[in-house]
Formats: sequence, structure tokens, C-alpha cells
Amino acid sequence: MRLMEHPFGIDFGGTGIKGAPVDLAVGDFAEDRVRHPTPQPSTPEAVAAVFADLLSSFPASRSAVGVTVPGVVRRGVVGSAANIDDAWIGTDADAMLTERLQRSVHVVNDADAAGLAEAAYGAARGVTGLVIVTTLGTGIGSAMVHDGVLVPNAELGHLEIDGHDAETRAANSARKREELSWEEWGERLTRYYRTVEMLFSPEVFVIGGGVSKDAEHWLPHVHVRTPIVTATLLNRAGVVGAALLAAREQD
Repeated sequence: MRLMEHPFGIDFGGTGIKGAPVDLAVGDFAEDRVRHPTPQPSTPEAVAAVFADLLSSFPASRSAVGVTVPGVVRRGVVGSAANIDDAWIGTDADAMLTERLQRSVHVVNDADAAGLAEAAYGAARGVTGLVIVTTLGTGIGSAMVHDGVLVPNAELGHLEIDGHDAETRAANSARKREELSWEEWGERLTRYYRTVEMLFSPEVFVIGGGVSKDAEHWLPHVHVRTPIVTATLLNRAGVVGAALLAAREQD
């Protein structure tokens, strides 16, 4: 992989757009991250203009750019839009952004980018076999990485378990909404992770999301055979994973 110039990562979400060049030798920002608010409406044209403005803060950078998108991505085409404008659906984002920014651009699902970063540089670094990364928040985001290779668009939060969409029962939002105790929530997480374990037999689960910092309260109540670790890259994961993917795609 060429490391002469740092690839650039952009984390595009419903409220904010963050970006920085990434040093792939260490898996961290090569320069301080820059953040802009997401335009409303967040159409592809409006967001591309923000990307261009963000990149102008790093005039020396001409590298490939990786961009996270909160939606399904297949070969650069966005297939769904969570918390962003519906105009993204069906957009060939790779082609549109490559033309608009005048450099090689590759888009990736946001959970996939974070999972790839955790597998390469974070909590699952050095683990061979299948790594499953989940984020427990409003929903359950997920990513699957096998021997360092991303298996894209794994929507494991939407598994049907006991007649329910899994994230409606096991996400952190469900814990708050139903005022579950840590132990009660742990029982639901046990049911969820045992199901995922049965289907995929991963080497390790990595759990992220804001609630991961409270792991001492709920993790002792989750009982599965697979080792569970908490994510370490936190809000850097999207930018780092996007940049890593861009570098790999360019190569």
C-alpha cells in the first residue's frame, strides 16, 4: 500500500461532516480533524459542496478520499438513506463525488467504516477470522470483517428475533425508552448476541456506541461464549476506516 501521501477520510452524518487526513501507519489523524454542520436539506449537491470546502482546509492534500454514508452502499451506489436526504438513494456517489472533488473518491457504509477501523487498528487488531463489530445506540449498527477484509452491508441490527426487529428490543434506545435496568438490558443483549453467535461463530465481538463507556454496568450481564471487547477508536473510527478503504480501493 502506498503511504507517501495520507489518504483522506470524511465521516458524513445527519448533523455533522468531519474529515482529516489519516496516517495509515498508526491508524490515527495525520492532522487535526475539521468539522462542518451537515447542510439542510442534505442533498448530494449541497453535501458535495461542503466536502469541497472541508478539503480546502488541507490544500496540500491530493490523495484519495473515503466517505462514510449512513446507508447501504453497493459498488459506490447509495441504496438507502438514514437521516440524510432521500435524493441520495440511487446516486452513484463514487462517480458524482470523484467528478465534483477532482480526485478518487470511494464511499462506504458508516458502520462498515468504523468496523474496518476497529479490526485494523482498534480493539480487534491482530485478530484473525471473523470479527463482528456492533454499535449500540438509537439502533444497532454492525460490520463484519474477515481476515481484514470487509463484508459490506451487514445489517445485523435488523435480524428478527422472537418476532421482533432485534434493535427495537436490544438497542440502547430501547433500554432508555423502557427504563430497563442494566441486568434486564443484559438479558436482551444476551439473547441478541447468542443469535448472532449461532449464525456466524465469530472470533470476537467488538461493541461500540456511547454506552460502551458504561460497559462495567451491563457487560457482566451478557453471557455468550464469544469474547466481547469494547471499541477503542470511538468517534475517530469512521474517518480512519473511510481513509483506509480509499487507500485500498486506489491500490
